[in-house]
Amino acid sequence: MDLFKVATIEQVKDIINDNFQFKVQEETIAIEEALDRITSSEIFSQDSLPHFNRSTVDGYAVNSRDTYGASETIPSIMNLNGEILMGMEATQNLDFPGECTYVSTGAMLPDGADGVVMIEYTDLLDQNTVLVKTSVAPLENVVQIGDDVFEGELIINKGQKLNSYHLGLLSGVGIKEVKVYKKPMVGVISTGDEIVAHEKQPRKGEIRDVNSILLSSMVKENFCSVINYGVISDEFNLLRDKVENALKQCDLLLISGGTSVGKKDQTIKVINSIENSKFLIHGVALKPGKPTIIAKVNEKAVFGLPGHPLAAAVVFNRIVKDYIYKGFNYKENKYPLKGEFKINYHKAKGREEFLLVNINNVNGKLEIQPILTKSGIISSIAKAQGYVIIEMNKEGLKEGEIIEVYTL
Repeated sequence: MDLFKVATIEQVKDIINDNFQFKVQEETIAIEEALDRITSSEIFSQDSLPHFNRSTVDGYAVNSRDTYGASETIPSIMNLNGEILMGMEATQNLDFPGECTYVSTGAMLPDGADGVVMIEYTDLLDQNTVLVKTSVAPLENVVQIGDDVFEGELIINKGQKLNSYHLGLLSGVGIKEVKVYKKPMVGVISTGDEIVAHEKQPRKGEIRDVNSILLSSMVKENFCSVINYGVISDEFNLLRDKVENALKQCDLLLISGGTSVGKKDQTIKVINSIENSKFLIHGVALKPGKPTIIAKVNEKAVFGLPGHPLAAAVVFNRIVKDYIYKGFNYKENKYPLKGEFKINYHKAKGREEFLLVNINNVNGKLEIQPILTKSGIISSIAKAQGYVIIEMNKEGLKEGEIIEVYTL
């Protein structure tokens, strides 16, 4: 393996696809527990929705032909045979011409009815007689069986992230349980002698651990469970023991820090020392995020991420997330906004750049302002509203250029 012989993002994805078969197991869970889970199979409706013909208004269920020609001056005179309220089963029938039944919004229609006259266009002459002052067309103010969903209809695709609306639909057609992908277990290790646990007060020269919390949270946001192994010092045996243990417990492993070639960078040495390990990538044409490692250890993926939190987050978003999503057959639909870039911004050719930005709405137009920050500054990603991906062969962005921006 050539150190820092960088690969493009597309090359990285191809190498991952060629070397890993990340398949996530499935499980069956109650729909009450299924929010933000990924379906592992297609879901078909068990029932029609609605499963009876119903009214969309308060009024009188009629046979539409009995209202033809009705008007304010020449109303149709109808015989009232009862009422059906929401939640009641219809027992009435419109067996004879000129019959009608009072129905409330959502109520079941009696047999023989194919339309509903809104109550505003009627007068109740007496307990048994209704004057209808307008005509209705067939199926006017009516929802038929299956107008929403037919029994047996495909309602949710495989690889769909279930949101609250999906769960409402599932409950509406009587589905109690769904098959979803299990949450893979992801291990997170933060390395470095200078790193201390985030709850501790660092001494001069030390810094609090950011990446354990940052990466663990990103893992959870992306449909996985996490084991946070905390901070491990740059001591070979300690790190090796932790990595070997993590690989036994987890489906994939993230190690932040120690991915460069300095004297104290142990991640490469540790991975090399483990049996059945193979380095696939060391160096990605990505700013920030160049010193990224991808290795295969006992058929499991190990991602070595840069120690700088922003770089680690960028690599997770551009590479690790894509690897996880393939295991779920999930495709994230991110639709960019378009706005005007506000300054001239130069970048070197040869690597893709992930540029944090703020988005301002000025007189109905979006203005995109880059967040210019030094390496290692962590507040920028918390303050940013979005990001721009600048292609590797572009030399930057021009003031006034209309660009695509993605929200965070």
